[in-house]
Amino acid sequence: MKAATRTHKITLIPGDGIGPEVTAATVSILEAAGRATGCSFEWDRHDAGADAFAKTGEYIPQALYDSVTQNKVALKGPVTTPIGQGFSSINVTLRKKFDLYANFRPVKSLPGLKTNYPKIDLVIFRENTEDLYAGLELMVQPDVAQSLKIITTKGSTRIARAAFEYARKHGRKKVHAIHKANIMKLTDGLFLRCCKAVAAEFPEIQYMEHIVDNACMQLVLNPYQYDIILTENLYGDILSDLCSAFVGGLGLVPGANIGADAAIFEAVHGSAPDIAGQDKANPTALLQSAVLMLHHVGEAETAGRIQKALNHVYAEGRTLTRDVGGSAGTRAFTEAVLAEL
Repeated sequence: MKAATRTHKITLIPGDGIGPEVTAATVSILEAAGRATGCSFEWDRHDAGADAFAKTGEYIPQALYDSVTQNKVALKGPVTTPIGQGFSSINVTLRKKFDLYANFRPVKSLPGLKTNYPKIDLVIFRENTEDLYAGLELMVQPDVAQSLKIITTKGSTRIARAAFEYARKHGRKKVHAIHKANIMKLTDGLFLRCCKAVAAEFPEIQYMEHIVDNACMQLVLNPYQYDIILTENLYGDILSDLCSAFVGGLGLVPGANIGADAAIFEAVHGSAPDIAGQDKANPTALLQSAVLMLHHVGEAETAGRIQKALNHVYAEGRTLTRDVGGSAGTRAFTEAVLAEL
């Protein structure tokens, strides 16, 4: 076994609900894999959300912002977002603060896991900082609320470029831009013009466009027609959840938020407070997000070892959690992955 020679300092945000459980499982697997490949981790742990507010009076403490600024990479568990009231989304706030403009969500089937759509392998690139998700809302009158949709040339061009550059680097053949420009001719029209302009620089990659409601139908009828989906913030949030169902649900798919100066890798599922502390949570989504993080920091060998071990556990099917038809708990599943490592 190699001695650790490369150390990565990572901001760790465990989250709440099942967050601390899946985070602990993921950290243990990362550290075990790192010991075998010569890398190690320094975890700079910070709370966010209601737990952080109870301790510091801030939902996102300044120390967390400072940590991400310094380390440039964070691994984040799920954090509860109140619906219709309470504090703003921690996820959205962090994305805007660090200009994490590219939300990257690969959707790929795990071996041995039976779903209605076998052998799925597609990628979603979602613009991550503007659109209706900018949260620019106001009460026009006591009974009238307004939300502003912001689309810019800068935001649309850089997410399109991220999608096409990924396609070229990884041998992907096709990019679909998803929009509603038939109705929102100015905002979505601007998004499409930017996508077309970038597509012209990548002639070897097929460029297509689908209206978002048609895309939903097409995904259900035949998801295999899609390779890379390129879209705005709100549509991307909806479509990425839809696509996760093809491979078993949000508990399995990874997510990355990437900008020029920082990146946050996170599980995209909720905090599931109803099963918190009961050894029932599936850490797969956060673990696969950590695999993306390892690729981001140049640890491809460590990432490959973890992905291979995870795939083997799923292919065997003996130690799976309840959400995917098994009976194992979080700890047993984690031990099975560690044993494969």
